[in-house]
Amino acid sequence: MLRECASKVALNEGRAVHGNLIRNGVVPDSHLWVSLTSFYAKCGRLEFARKVLDETPERDVVSWTALISGFVSEGCGDDAVALYCVMRNEDVRPNEYTFIDILRSCSSLSDVHFGRQVHTHIIKNCNDSNDFVRTALIDMYAKGRCIEDAVAVFNRLVDRDLFTWTTMIDGYAKTNQPEMALKHFVDMQSEGVKPNEFTIASCLNACSHMATLEGGQQLHSMVVKAGHTGDIIVATAITDMYGKCGCLEDAEANFKYMVLRDAVSWNTIIAVYAYHSQGENALQAYRMMIEKGFLPDEATFLSILSVCSNMGLVEEGKKHFESMSKVYGITPTLEHYACVVNILSRAGQFDEVEAFIKEQKLSTHALIWETVLGACKLHGNLDLGETAARKLFELQPKEDSAYIFLSNIFASKGRWDDVQKIRVLMSEEGIKKEPGCSWVGVDGQVHVFVSQDGSHPKTEQIYAKLQDLKQRLSFSGYIPKTENVLHNISSREKIEHLWHHSERLALGLALISASPGMPIRIFKNLRICEDCHEVMKVISYVTSREIVIRDFKRFHHFKLGSCSCQDSW
Repeated sequence: MLRECASKVALNEGRAVHGNLIRNGVVPDSHLWVSLTSFYAKCGRLEFARKVLDETPERDVVSWTALISGFVSEGCGDDAVALYCVMRNEDVRPNEYTFIDILRSCSSLSDVHFGRQVHTHIIKNCNDSNDFVRTALIDMYAKGRCIEDAVAVFNRLVDRDLFTWTTMIDGYAKTNQPEMALKHFVDMQSEGVKPNEFTIASCLNACSHMATLEGGQQLHSMVVKAGHTGDIIVATAITDMYGKCGCLEDAEANFKYMVLRDAVSWNTIIAVYAYHSQGENALQAYRMMIEKGFLPDEATFLSILSVCSNMGLVEEGKKHFESMSKVYGITPTLEHYACVVNILSRAGQFDEVEAFIKEQKLSTHALIWETVLGACKLHGNLDLGETAARKLFELQPKEDSAYIFLSNIFASKGRWDDVQKIRVLMSEEGIKKEPGCSWVGVDGQVHVFVSQDGSHPKTEQIYAKLQDLKQRLSFSGYIPKTENVLHNISSREKIEHLWHHSERLALGLALISASPGMPIRIFKNLRICEDCHEVMKVISYVTSREIVIRDFKRFHHFKLGSCSCQDSW
């Protein structure tokens, strides 16, 4: 009766059974105690389940596992871990079901440290050959971003099912190893395992990270053939993939034809618009989301506040920030506070920025000072920039960004002695600047360039193409912005340095390789400089080619001499 009530989550009926036991003076045996514990746990009444367990005369592993499983199912991972520790202290030996449940808890908490301890217990208990336990270990390591450990367990697995393959693919996608994610997708199918919507969504996310449009398009075709186009998870992943691969129109079209939409779908298209500097479209999508009855969440407001920052909408940004808590009951995170700081500082309202930081007690957070420092470079605010940099030196002394930003501010002011001091300080601290690079896909291959690169097999043709463009641009009135070369060298050297920035080398290869008329998509790990931004606008005009560049902040769509960001980035 109790098992039946537990399976149907029939709380009142089960409590009636328990009441009958008490009234009739029935002394439960070990099986009945377990059934009572499991019943209350599966009905979500964990306090009663724990009370029953405490009253059980002889608590065996089945009783403990029933309660641990209940805590895990209710999302109380910390309580499950604490209960497991109590069980171990009472010298109760876990079985495979206990290990599976506690590993599920570690997965939900992303607690790899405790998960490793559990793995040790598994080996000592000789349960490491159980495929179900191994699958739980893979899930725990993959979700904890310890992909090497997940691979080690995965390679010892005898029967690899769909869940295990999907876990590995998702783990690779989330640890920025998209090539391995797609390789496992192919290997999975070669072993006769058919993907489901979650597998395909994970692969699409991998394509998004790698910005491999061709692979994403192939997956989209597979989705259509397999009849998964009506699945919200897959359709949303397709929208996200096209957005992150620089295909705004395709992302819009896919979202438009989605049969069903949820809050995540709306968040995705809003984020795509924000990422592509389509502020008005993002705000309109947000309003439509509200009108359709979907409530915004933390992710929604991150995109909306970012849009307000890019568009210089200070008052509207403040209004949306206030509505988070007052209208929707959402507690702002550090990222939301950083967005507000960015809105104010990009607008040059530095007095208000300092007051906001003090009022909200944000001075101990590196993200806040990184945001301030970036705006100080934009506005040339040396005093506050130095303050922000010094704060960052204290909070994260080994990160290169603060040193680079402060050095660039000094260089823009011509204070080369101070630039040299920063470089000496970086050397003393053992800090190296992250090299800027750009990459472009040509004929199914990704080609990576660094500034002044001469290693590509087609370097001679690339440089010749850039020289030709340089002459054409000079006739169009282009004047190099040599102030963007933050090195103490001659003007002529600065001009040559600019012409061999990594994104221009990637553009040169695309122009000599890609089909005429097709958009060129270039990806960059750092912010595009002002001179390259200006050059791309002019080149898009003189070549009649659309050039799409994604830097570390957003996409820039250069077309017929203008950019989608409206020169604000």
